[in-house]
Formats: sequence, structure tokens, C-alpha cells
Amino acid sequence: MSKPKVIFFGNGMLADDVLEILEEYTDVIFHAHDKDDLKKVKELKKQHPEAHGILASFGVILKKDLLDLFEPEGILNIHPSELPRYRGPSPVETAILNRDRDFGVSIMKLVEKMDAGPIYYQSNIWYEWNYYKDEIYEGLATRATEWLVRNLENLPKPKPQNDKNATYTKKLDTSMSKLNPLYEEALDMACKFRAFEDFPKTRLELGGVDCIIIDAHFGEPYDESQFLKPGQIVKDKNSGFLAVGGADGRYFVITEIQPAGKKPMDTKSFINGYLRDKK
Repeated sequence: MSKPKVIFFGNGMLADDVLEILEEYTDVIFHAHDKDDLKKVKELKKQHPEAHGILASFGVILKKDLLDLFEPEGILNIHPSELPRYRGPSPVETAILNRDRDFGVSIMKLVEKMDAGPIYYQSNIWYEWNYYKDEIYEGLATRATEWLVRNLENLPKPKPQNDKNATYTKKLDTSMSKLNPLYEEALDMACKFRAFEDFPKTRLELGGVDCIIIDAHFGEPYDESQFLKPGQIVKDKNSGFLAVGGADGRYFVITEIQPAGKKPMDTKSFINGYLRDKK
């Protein structure tokens, strides 16, 4: 039995995970990476009218003439939220910043209005605090794409979204990078690190040095006597333990760091090189 033909649109973390599964179970005849590929998509769709269109994190608005080529099924958009919540460019990141533990994924029919098409499938996955963003993306992509390849040739009728319940996310930029332990709780700083791990990354000034945080996590004091003052640095030059107190007195624990203009290093090296004489 021949595999169903697919024209895939996508870039980035989610797209990579989706494509890996599609290439195993379908015949991906073309992968559109950007706007320049859309002319080729139109040509191929006319040559292969049976080909399904699947999109994941493409970042380009598709116009009506291209969408119409894939009717009545439409282009199937894998979006990492439980729509209509978190429409827009940063659903996973926004969920992390909001301290969500329950992450959703939807497969919808792509329409001209952003993330507003009817829904073919939805599911969600519960994650603990220590999961990195790429693991969340991989889990959501796997859940949705495995369903899609099983049902691609016999999709259910999609159900409309309730636009009244829609919430929207923003595009990430470097203005969001700076951490402020005097005003941000430790868990919020840890969530920022997870959300911004690949871009725009989190930055923190330690001992007068502007640093990019490479790896970090939230830490809870053992008892009330160990709560820190906001911005207080706790370090151990022998073990490399390095933490900063958040506005709530809890610990933002740093395990790998990159001083501005330098290569990433472990915290033991950072303490001995930059914080040795600093209280």
C-alpha cells in the first residue's frame, strides 16, 4: 500500500519533530521552508491533487489562492496549544511563562484569520517543572502527528472554535531577556529561562558581569531559615553551587552560564573567575 503524499510547511523546533514522524509514515514530496517555496507548492499541488497539506510553525501567512488549492480538507495546521487559547506566534513559551503545567496541541484547518480555523483534533499533556521546552515541543508534536498519520485519509468533520474564548500571544524579542531578582519570583525566573532557552535567552547581571543563562532551575529552600534576600547570591567555589534569591526568597539555581563576550562555562569556573572576591 502506497503512503499518502504530503506537502509540508514548517520551520523550527515543532516543525522538525513533526517532519521526523511524517517522513516515516507518509511520502513528503516537498518541504516548504519559507515564502520563496510557495510557488513550487502551487505547481506540485496541481500535479498531485491528492497530496495533503500539513503545516507546523511556518511563520508565513498563506493567502486564499493557495489555501483554496487544498480544499475541502484544507491545510492541516499543527498548533501547540489547546485552541482558541494561545493563538499566535509563541503558545508554548507563553504557557511556560504563565506557569502552566498542562500543555495542549491542536490540529486545525488553516484559514486566513490567525489560528481561527475549525479543529480536527485536540489533546494535552501534563509536564513537571523540570521539563525543558524542546521536550514539551517534542511531546506535543508526537501526540498530534501520530494521530494525524493514523487518520489522514479519514479525517473527522472539524468543529468550529469559539472566538469569544480566544487569547493571543506575542512574538518574542530581546527586550524580554533581562531577569530582575528584586521583583521577580524565583519560579518566574526559572520559567523565563525555560521559555527563552533558544531565543531570546535570559540575561542576568552577577557581580557586575552581564551573563547569559545557559542552564538553570527553580530551587525551594529546605526551611524558612534558608530563604534568601531578593538578589542575594549564594555560591560555593568548591562545588560550583550558584543561586540567586528571587523576590519571594526562593532560589534561582544556575548550573551553566556565559559571561558576555565569553564562551559558556560551568558555574564552578564562573565563581572562581568572576565571583571569587565578591561577597
